[in-house]
Order: sequence, then C-alpha cells, then structure tokens
Amino acid sequence: MKAFVVDRYGDADGVQPRDVPDPQVGDSDVLVRIHAASINPLDLKTRAGDLKVILPYRVPFVLGNDLAGTIVAVGARVTRFAVGDEVYARPDQNRIGAFAELIAMNQDDVAARPVTLTAEEAASLPLVGLTAWQGLVERANLRPGQKVLIHAGAGGVGTIAIQLAKHLGAQVATTVSGAKVDLVGSLGADVVIDYQKQAFETILRDYDVVLDTVGGVTLEKSLRVLKPGGIVVSVAGPPDPAFAKELGANPVVRLAMAALSFRIRQRARRHHVTYSFLFMKASGDQLRHLGSLVDAGTIRPVVDRIFDFEATRDALAYVEEGRAKAGKVVVRMSP
Repeated sequence: MKAFVVDRYGDADGVQPRDVPDPQVGDSDVLVRIHAASINPLDLKTRAGDLKVILPYRVPFVLGNDLAGTIVAVGARVTRFAVGDEVYARPDQNRIGAFAELIAMNQDDVAARPVTLTAEEAASLPLVGLTAWQGLVERANLRPGQKVLIHAGAGGVGTIAIQLAKHLGAQVATTVSGAKVDLVGSLGADVVIDYQKQAFETILRDYDVVLDTVGGVTLEKSLRVLKPGGIVVSVAGPPDPAFAKELGANPVVRLAMAALSFRIRQRARRHHVTYSFLFMKASGDQLRHLGSLVDAGTIRPVVDRIFDFEATRDALAYVEEGRAKAGKVVVRMSP
C-alpha cells in the first residue's frame, strides 16, 4: 500500500511517500480502507522527535493520528463491526498510521461514522474531539453553570471544545485573533477575547476551568483567571507526575517529568488551583458519544482546507507554517 513514512526524525524531509506492506490484522482488529485523514500538531511533534520520551516510535513508521474509512476485513474475535461499515477513529498511540491506504486497529478504538458527516468532516474529528471530551468531561468534570476558558478557540481542539462546553451548560470564554471572532461566536462562545488587542488575564475572573492548548506564558497567565479550587487542563504544558505514573514510565523519566512541571505546579498551588497535563487516549466509546452529538446537531466540525493524499507533505507544511485559518486540515484519498 501507499503511505507517508517517517524515515528519520527531524524536518519535513524526514517524511516521504513509500510503498509499504499492508497491515497485519489481529483477532480483535478491523482493517480499514482510509478515505480521509487529518493533520494534527501531534503529527508535527512526532515527526520532529519532540515526543520520543512519551512516544518512542522506531523509524521507519507511518505517520497520521485520525481517520475515516470503510472496514474491509475483521479479525476472528470482532463483534462490533462488519465488512462494509463506515467508521472513524483515533488509533491507539502505539498503532498510528493514518497517512496510508489501509490501517489495522483494535475494534475498541473505532466508532461508526456520524451519518451527517462526509468522510473528510469525520476524519477531522477524532483526535480533537477526544481531547475536548477527556479534558472537559473526564478531567475537569465541567458542570452546568460553571465558567470555562478555552484557549485558541478557532483551532482544532478549540472549535469542538467550545461546542461541547456549551452542551454541558457552561459559560464559555475563548481567545482568538480578531479575524476569528465571528466564527467562535457562531460556535457558542459567550465571551471572546481578541488576544491581539486584549490581555485575557486582566479581563476574566473566577473561572472554574481553563482548557489550555497553547502552553508557555499563556498557561502561566491562565492561573490568574481561576477561582480557588479551579483547574487548568493543558495539552501543551509540561507532563506532570500523574501522567508519568499513568504512562508507566521508569523512575528516571518520572523524575524528569516531575522536574519539568515543578514550576507550573508550584505556581498553581500558590493560586490554590490545580495543574493537570492531558495526553489524549483512543476511545471508541467516547467517539460514539461524540458522534451522537454530531448527528443531533449539537457539534459540527470545522474544516479549513482539504488536500489530496498525494499532497500530504504540502498539508503538513500548511499546518506547520500556521496558514490554517480555523479548524482542521484534511487529506483525502483519491476516488
């Protein structure tokens, strides 16, 4: 099959189109012919080798973290799906490879594609949808009437998180550039901060939750907008000891992660709030919940641009250069 393979860690030249063997299908696996896949910042960080401590992939490997397609084969123990089913998925972190014609995944990581979405729209949703769900529902336990700040509201995670938070009954604030104010307003944001003109930390007060996708100074400033007992859930900040334990990391890695996050955890304690690092996990069950919200009209994906599969390297460059205006960038297989 054709695939885009990371031959070596580093810059864009490390990703090349290759012919590789078709995936092997285990007893609990489904084999999916991919119709579309999406580009995520995670792909760029993985290609660069920035996450080797967390994701120690051995080169060469196929890149790509979420997709939509059709099941073409099933393992002997598969009970949830049949050949011909239209599905979408974020494969387990140890089995990525969406920039390819085929992928094999455990059935537990797969869900039926929402019937109201095209393959391209569905492919844009799994990673960012699961990130929003696990950040707001699982980690923050966001409840009706609470206030949540969602950074980068026009981004992939932000566009879904705003809609999910509104569904959960929260009051939503978000940060965007001025050109994207109308978009996030249409998604349900109650308070929109143009970060090019306003300092969110001087405007917002007594928030219960912050969902941070930016990290750095933005993460540190976010502590100031939380009320005592609040929580900032970050996908861009440093890994914390809880994540190291969850990862099953060795003692050396645990100490390193504790050291990396010591400063932000200490600052959080001074503000009487909690810092929590989130690394999203695959979950077919959660994708089914998200799919029902999509088909009910509660959540809609935002797609910025669609590239042909042959132009996957161009799609990666488009995202890396910050040219995407809002939502997700998708690559689709040729008919």
